[in-house]
Amino acid sequence: MKIKHLLTKEGKELKGNEYDLYPRPQLRRESFFSLNGEWDFTFGEDKTKIIVPYPPQSILSGVGKEFKDNDLLIYSRTFTLPSDFLKERVILNIGAIDQKYSIFINSQYVDTLVSGYIANSIDITDYLEEENKIEIRVTDNLKKHIYPYGKQKHKRGGMWYTPVSGIWQSIWLESVPYNHIKSLRITPDKDTVEILAFGVDKATLSLDLGEKTLDFPMEKVFCDVCGVKIKVVDPVFWSPECPHLYNFKVKTDKDLVSSYFALRTIDVREVDGVKRLCLNGKPYFFHGLLDQGYFSDGIYTPASPDLYRQDVQKMKDLGFNTLRKHIKIEPEWFYYECDKQGMVVFQDMVNNGRYSFFLDTALPTIGLKNLPERKRTKKERDAFVSCMKSTVTQLYNHPCICYWTIFNEGWGQFSSDEMYDLLSSLDKTRIIDTNSGWFGKHKSDVLSLHVYFKPVKPIKSDLPIVLSEFGGYSYKVEGHVANEKNTYGYKLFNDQKDFENGLIDLYEREIVPFVKTGLCASILTQVTDVEDETNGLLTYDRVVCKVDKDKMVALAKELKI
Repeated sequence: MKIKHLLTKEGKELKGNEYDLYPRPQLRRESFFSLNGEWDFTFGEDKTKIIVPYPPQSILSGVGKEFKDNDLLIYSRTFTLPSDFLKERVILNIGAIDQKYSIFINSQYVDTLVSGYIANSIDITDYLEEENKIEIRVTDNLKKHIYPYGKQKHKRGGMWYTPVSGIWQSIWLESVPYNHIKSLRITPDKDTVEILAFGVDKATLSLDLGEKTLDFPMEKVFCDVCGVKIKVVDPVFWSPECPHLYNFKVKTDKDLVSSYFALRTIDVREVDGVKRLCLNGKPYFFHGLLDQGYFSDGIYTPASPDLYRQDVQKMKDLGFNTLRKHIKIEPEWFYYECDKQGMVVFQDMVNNGRYSFFLDTALPTIGLKNLPERKRTKKERDAFVSCMKSTVTQLYNHPCICYWTIFNEGWGQFSSDEMYDLLSSLDKTRIIDTNSGWFGKHKSDVLSLHVYFKPVKPIKSDLPIVLSEFGGYSYKVEGHVANEKNTYGYKLFNDQKDFENGLIDLYEREIVPFVKTGLCASILTQVTDVEDETNGLLTYDRVVCKVDKDKMVALAKELKI
């Protein structure tokens, strides 16, 4: 069933240049040339204009059309670089394109990539002329389920949403010297931080401490990598209550980038006979929400990047300190806002493989949670592993991310112990939830529970207990609903006060007592309504908040260890 296109406030006021902003806060250069905005767009025999980076299925793109698997989508535009732009090399940076795409510059083939959620950078210097044409040819295939796809489905409805294809994150150019800083790897540990710069053998790190700046020489670690380990005197630790960031710059003879880090640790400790998740060495309760990352007018892409800031701020204003980013990888703007505002992120890997309602949801919901893992093809396994590795590389430096989820409710689950070991080898600084929901007889740092349709009851475990999904209470706000006929939720309310009271009562009766006996985190479903789902604290268009701020803040104060 088709849904009503709701516009956010920002969507109503769209100017077309909302994404002409520098998109990479943790590796910032002065060099920046945006390719966002109007492109020519061809599909089949149809030709029109499209606004990048909004996906073509969205109304903000100017297209608003559905596409079939393997439809060829062709983006093209011309550009001329400023005379003072070129240094030595020009890099084309692509935030994300779903799913397989080939790049042509001035009719010359450059590269083909497959990565619906992962950023890529390509050197296009040798293809450039005085005036240039870029063409990107995209195909997308959901039916085979080989590549990670999240909650996209052609037959949307219930917990499945409108799919996206093509460009859905920023595209931009930067000019760099031949030997330039390609990436940073930042690893905090108590009062020290190790910073590696890839692409160069020697550099200087300048740490901004407010009243003074300290310079640290970075020495060669191995070929094209230099690094330094810094002990911070009188350290200020990052937390939701004090999201302190340290700014720094890395400089070579010809290159200069700015970035930031935070001092933050997350680990498991036994406290009074109970395993607890500890932030900076102290037990901490992660009071969180499920965050799907969908928008009523841009689907995967908000009308303005400022909506990321607003979503984080609104949830903090309600007393929450954690967002579980649900089987989607966002642009760096989102994580930057969480770093800056102090919002912990539990980050999911993006699922692939086939989903079975009967095996993955129905049977586990009634208690059959120890079914054997199903076989996955080699292509599916390889695609998932590749995306998981790239996800860790791409997001590793963000202090807000404290927790990885590998599999959600068995969707695409395979070789769980091997995947745990692999992820542990990639990142030893964060908590790993191998099986969020059920199918949990595998290596994991936590016992992860999903509880709907029945009470949340305290249990004991040798692992920290995380209620990684619960609630899902639904209330439809008239005039702010995408589907007026169909409603998806786990308990339906027809009155705002009843919805609010029911939600608070759920916390008071079932969550607060459990915190005292061992619960370490709770993730309520969810931040906003999404299409048929009306179980958000905000409506899908972000216009109406369904709960009272003061009551929610008072509730949050009870959720302490």
